[in-house]
Amino acid sequence: MKKIRNIAIIAHVDHGKSTLVDAMMRQSDTDLGKLGDQEMIMDFNDLERERGITIFSKNAAVYYGDTKINIIDTPGHADFGGEVERVLNMADGVLLLVDAQEGPMPQTRFVLKKALSFNHKVIVVINKIDKKNARINYVLDKIIELFIELGATDEQINFPIVYAASKLGKAGDSPELDKMTDVKPVFEAVLKHIPQPKFDPEAPLQMMVVTIGYDNYKGRIGIGRIYQGKIKNNQQVMHIPREGQAKLGKISSLMTFVGLGKVEAAECEAGDIVAISGIENINIGDTIADPVNPIALPPITVEKPTVKMIFSVNNSPFAGQEGDYCTSRNLKERLEKELDNDVALKVESGKSTDEFVVSGRGELHLGILIETMRREGYEFQVSKPEVILKEENGQTMEPSEDAWIEAPEKYSGTIIERMSNRKGMMKDMRTENGIVYFYFSIPTRGLIGFRNEFMIETKGLGIINTLFAGYIPFVDGLKTNPHGSIIVHETGTTTAYGLLIAQERGEMFVGPGVKVYEGQVVGQNAKAMDLAVHVCRQKQLTNFRAKTDAVTDDLIPPRDMSLEQYLEYLGDDELLEVTPKSLRIRKRILSNALREKGK
Repeated sequence: MKKIRNIAIIAHVDHGKSTLVDAMMRQSDTDLGKLGDQEMIMDFNDLERERGITIFSKNAAVYYGDTKINIIDTPGHADFGGEVERVLNMADGVLLLVDAQEGPMPQTRFVLKKALSFNHKVIVVINKIDKKNARINYVLDKIIELFIELGATDEQINFPIVYAASKLGKAGDSPELDKMTDVKPVFEAVLKHIPQPKFDPEAPLQMMVVTIGYDNYKGRIGIGRIYQGKIKNNQQVMHIPREGQAKLGKISSLMTFVGLGKVEAAECEAGDIVAISGIENINIGDTIADPVNPIALPPITVEKPTVKMIFSVNNSPFAGQEGDYCTSRNLKERLEKELDNDVALKVESGKSTDEFVVSGRGELHLGILIETMRREGYEFQVSKPEVILKEENGQTMEPSEDAWIEAPEKYSGTIIERMSNRKGMMKDMRTENGIVYFYFSIPTRGLIGFRNEFMIETKGLGIINTLFAGYIPFVDGLKTNPHGSIIVHETGTTTAYGLLIAQERGEMFVGPGVKVYEGQVVGQNAKAMDLAVHVCRQKQLTNFRAKTDAVTDDLIPPRDMSLEQYLEYLGDDELLEVTPKSLRIRKRILSNALREKGK
């Protein structure tokens, strides 16, 4: 029987989780091949590399001596909590990474709560001790406070501690950096404190599918942990779906993880994490069981979505010009495909055949899906994010969030005013070294569209972290900041002359020489009312010579916005047109005359 350890690495965004995994993989007894020279080995998705965050959970396996250590890298953002909840099923213990300067953050709280609920053994890794402002004792006190707050048992609070500087590839049992040489103390802590998987190798086969992959040759691949028994290549098994009838299937390929890749295996024992193919329509949460004595494992439970958006077919005047997949059939198939990999997502039919209601865990969760689809060549339009309400004992309930804010002290008055306008309730406030720290409870509705406004108000120096807290009675009188939009009066191409006049009314989103259509939003009005403007106006020619340089010199550069900022800006009567090349905000009713008539 092989020696195996299954560990998940959990942390808040940017606390050095992926960097520690890099160091562990390089310093293990595993051949990584060409990938060994790369940074952020596990974050191989383009979006993850661009944003510097882990979005998708991934599996890798390293050898330390004669022990195989399966490493599960988890996302650090609460919007991808569905990934964390799923993959913790495969682990027997966790490495909790905490920044030596920042201490435990909101997402640390979220992932630790999940790990404690699974009764996993926790090894605390205080990372980035090489930082100039590292405050190790303070951080340790805060970690203990967090464990107590989350209701940890005495055994769980008595956690082992490893100190690390993962960027330098060093770790140790004490915080003296000069005594550290490598990350072997992390491996030693894993072997000492994380238990070997408990199982009966002679029991009937039970395997839970936790992740789905795809291979052009092998088809759908189910990745999961073997809980009981053994599994062999070309073996006949019973496939027990989450919903539906159990049916026989045959494993055409059995693979186990080595380094970052998968290798074919003839047989794997309980406790190991494997990838299998050949089972038709295999899905997350399904059980692969013994054909003679099939016993289903308890299904994976994931918290329900809190935010929804309407995805619909693009019907703007520029529809079909930039995307490869534009029809309702394309959109429906792609969203249904996403459901196979994302258990925290929900897709329902809308009011018409061209609309789909997509629900997720937050704006970022849905924003990543939109960005992924546009990169794949899809063209569609989305509505403003809305919270999902529910009825409980005849009372309407809405989701709420805990918000932790830190900013320079001079902005504290502005932050309190903005949060109280959005029905935020202050729970705590403290000041340290000129930085003010707030803890608010606020309805999720109040946070939609707030981040961009917050960054502008704090001149980019503020940090906000939020975490879903639960459902509260519906809050009346909550009004997010209404905005007025600058709308195109007629279809054409923007001119410097037209924009020069329009920019006096507010901030523009487009520059000169851009094709626009009637009803498209090209700027934000300084007043909270919509305004139709002639941005395509041509300068009338006269007999007098005019110096044209002055026109372009006086143009203010347009506001450059990301996808998330566009989603935050959207008003109730506006849609975001998403294509592989462009993002355009538009009014639902494009005709200016019809819109005026309907007011």
